[in-house]
Amino acid sequence: MKTRMMFMAGAAVGYVLGTKAGRERYEQIKRLSQQVSENPNVQEAAGRLRAKGEEFAGAARDKAGGLASSAKGRVPEQLQGRQKTAEEDRPQVHPG
Repeated sequence: MKTRMMFMAGAAVGYVLGTKAGRERYEQIKRLSQQVSENPNVQEAAGRLRAKGEEFAGAARDKAGGLASSAKGRVPEQLQGRQKTAEEDRPQVHPG
């Protein structure tokens, strides 16, 4: 029973000390990330990346639209070709 009480006391002390150190470290990381995000150089780089991303998205949207419209015209032709092939491949059943 004494060992169990010692373990519980040690766990409690470890928890209290760990949460205090954890919170201080969290606050330190939070301050550092805020300083970095407010840096003008970082904001400028983020703006350039955002503009490039929008540019790439626009190009992808245009390309996808072109591919979709060209595919739309080919689908009926391909379906007709498949129907003809399926009819030719079907075994002929002769009444007998």
